[in-house]
Order: sequence, then structure tokens, then C-alpha cells
Amino acid sequence: MGRWFAQVRNSVLTTIALCMLASGAALGIGAASWAGHLFPHSSHDAPIYVSRAMAAGTGSATANSMGFAPILQPALPAVVSITSSRMVKVPQMPLFNDPFFQQFFGGQLPRGPQQQRERGLGSGVIVSADGYILTNNHVIDKATDIKVLLADKRQFPGKIIGADPQSDLAVVKIDATGLPTITLGDSSKLRVGDYAFAIGNPFGVGETATMGIISATGRNGFDIEDYEDFIQTDAAINPGNSGGALLNARGELIGINTAIITGGSGGNQGIGFAIPINMAKHVMDQILQHGKVVRGYIGVGIQEVTPALAKAFKVPEEKGALISNVDPNSPGAKAGLQTGDIITELNNQPVNGPNDLRLKIGALAPGTTVHLKVNRNGETRDVSLVLGETPASKGTGNAASGAARNSPMRGVQVDELTSDIRQQLGLKPGLKGVVVSGVPDSSPASDAGLQVGDVIVEINRQPVSSVADYDRLIRQAGDSSVVLLVNRNGTTVFIVVQPE
Repeated sequence: MGRWFAQVRNSVLTTIALCMLASGAALGIGAASWAGHLFPHSSHDAPIYVSRAMAAGTGSATANSMGFAPILQPALPAVVSITSSRMVKVPQMPLFNDPFFQQFFGGQLPRGPQQQRERGLGSGVIVSADGYILTNNHVIDKATDIKVLLADKRQFPGKIIGADPQSDLAVVKIDATGLPTITLGDSSKLRVGDYAFAIGNPFGVGETATMGIISATGRNGFDIEDYEDFIQTDAAINPGNSGGALLNARGELIGINTAIITGGSGGNQGIGFAIPINMAKHVMDQILQHGKVVRGYIGVGIQEVTPALAKAFKVPEEKGALISNVDPNSPGAKAGLQTGDIITELNNQPVNGPNDLRLKIGALAPGTTVHLKVNRNGETRDVSLVLGETPASKGTGNAASGAARNSPMRGVQVDELTSDIRQQLGLKPGLKGVVVSGVPDSSPASDAGLQVGDVIVEINRQPVSSVADYDRLIRQAGDSSVVLLVNRNGTTVFIVVQPE
């Protein structure tokens, strides 16, 4: 059973579904989108990478007349299978609370189990000989028990060192030494048409290698993660491959397999996505050094510059990132950025769109001074500012949410309500609030009926106009019940989210 994504961009809503691949299809019980959390500080002060020549005497592996075995054989032992489990609440049938049925059964209604164990299946890649493993966050998210199975059939309990839900990456440690590793490549050098090899444990059948090409790079806009820069490949990837290796023709690790487009079949359709290894290395460095990922922060909402907006704002090209709102007291506000500004350059490098800017800023450390080129009313301005720390880095790792770990709203993801989103949802132009972009399965918010696409306009009878408002009000609520006023398809309803 796969990890499914109910929403994708409008252009693909009617034909495809995105499936996160950690799920335990072979186990018969799904491991659905578990919410993110932060893990204790690592004792390591520096990242750990162990490179290894892929062929003796040459430093690289090459195919021979018989096939690609020389490329794959050195890498296969470094890819592991990961099984995880957690306890989840089992919803009770509403009719059990009906007075008629209570009377019929004499007050002794049949009750099923209040909790059940949910199991997940995924893969991972050994990146250091002393047992550090890189995998997807959704493979181990909220797991109470993790087991790592090596290619030589040895099994070890796994310990979560840290996780980053915003990029869907995690680091797991096993107590072992002398382990095989894979040389880390450079994903910035990938070209469309390059060979690609995927290794993982699809459907729990055992370690499997498949071959294809790099179909595209820089894929984003799927709303799978907050930071998306996917490698697309047609190498067969299926449920269970999540966290596994994507290799180049030299046997170097170039990506961590993460998601597929299934077309409704639940299996490979020739469109798979991997997180580039350059992004994964940066995230792993942060986890090992700080115990979490710390990202730079400007404090502005940004959106695409469409042809219509480019014409309206009198800019010659549909490039850059249009500022849709500026958070009060943020670095952007202090530097004088305004709604309607278009950021066209960052440190003398062109900004090709909002995702490009988000990735570049997220890769910089708080406290870094950046230089922006901004188009305002047709005029170019130079703006310098010192980056802050993104609120998600300060909290529990929940995307765009300041919810505490014990908050009933933990794991809920929200985005700014832009004019484009209002139009897509058919909402009135003047409506204010934040749009829900993610609700973890089996979470208090999900149990209360909160859905992706809902617009939260009030929290505990206080108006919400921005993500900053949302964060502030959720933090004020702490671990108490939260009363939400939600606009859903143009109709407002109250939702009460109770703590567990």
C-alpha cells in the first residue's frame, strides 16, 4: 500500500497520483505520511563521508560487454532495507455512539482495538563505514521501532540521529563498523540522457537494481516537500524503494529515491523522483552538526511571475520571485522589501522563480548577508539584508508551523493564501487566511476533519492573515484544544482540534 498524495498541481490532478515510496505494500499495512519531528543533537561535529573507488586501480567503474555489473556490484552491499513500525489510533465506528445501537446491545457494544501497529518498508544508503545511513524521513517518521537489514542478511536495530521533514531526509545509525559505502557524486553535473540506476527493496521482494536515464532535473511544484529540486528518472522505482540509491554510470550516488507518479496503478509508470545528493549532503551535514537543519530566512511570501503578472508589473520577462507578503519584523521588512517587489537576483545570480529563490536562501546560514536585485514599479533597486533563521528550523521541523511537539496542530502544514491560490480554490478576492497544504494521517487535526485546501481564517476566534499569524496563535494555544474557523469551498465551518 503506497504513501499517496491526494493533491498535485491542477495540470495533473485528473490523471495521476503521487505515491511516497516508503510504504509497506508487502506487509499489507500502509505506512502513510507520518508527521515530522526533531531529534536530539548529534555528538558529531563534522559530516561523515567515506569515498571508495568503484573499480580497483581505476577509481571508476565502467560497463563491459556483458552489461553493467561492474558498476552495480560495488554499490549493492551499501544499500539496505529498513522496516519501521509505530502505534496508531484506530477510529471507532460512529454508529457505536448511536443510542439505538447502545440499547440494542444492552450497553455492551462491540469494541475493536483502540490502537494497532502500523508497519512501513523502505530502503537506505550506508554513507559511512561506522553505520550512518541516509534515507527518507517518511521511511522512519514517528517510528517506535526500526530494523535495518544489510545485503549480507545481518540485521541491526536502527537509531534516528535526525530528520528533516521539509526535504524528506533522515539519518539513521546502526551499531556496526567496517561497512561498505558508496562514493558520493555531484548532482549538479547531471545531464538529461545520462544513465541512471536505482537500487532498493521494492514491495519487499529483496534488493533490486533497475536501469534508465535521467529524464529531467530541477523538478518542483508537486507540493510533496517544502524544498523540491527533484531528479526525474525512468529507472523503475516502486513502493519500498524510498530512501534507496540512484547511481550514475560511474557507480556514484547522485540521488535518494523518494516518489513516483503512479497513474492510479500503485506501481512504476516510468516517472520517478529522487532528491539530489548535493541537497542530501547539505541536509546530512546540518543534522550531524546541529541535530537539525538550520536554514536562512527572509520573511516574505513569494510566487511565480506569470505572463499576466509580468505585463501588469511592467517587467520584460516571467522570471524572478514576486513578493506577495512581508512578515512584520522579518529581515525582509527591516531591509525595506515591499509587497509587489520582484526579486530578480541573489548575490549576482539570476533568480529563475520562487522555488529557485527558496532553495538558494535555504542553503545559506542565518546571519549571512545577501545582496538582492529588486524590481519595484519598473525600477531596479539593490537591497542588502542579513538572513534570519527560518521559523521551521527553530521549532519542531513542521513545515511553516510553529506548533509545539505536543500541540494538537503539530505536523499541519500551511502556506500563504496568494491571489493565485484564491483563484484556484474559487474564493473571494478579499478573503484572508492561510491555506492548509498538509495534514498528517492519524493526527488530531486529521481526526477532527481538517483537510488539504481548507483555508484557516481564525484560530481561537482571532483572525489569521499570514503564516506568521498562524505560528503566533498556535504557539499561544500550546497543548490546549484549538478552535478553527475554516473556509472550505466557499463555506465556513468551525473545527475543534483536540489534543491526544
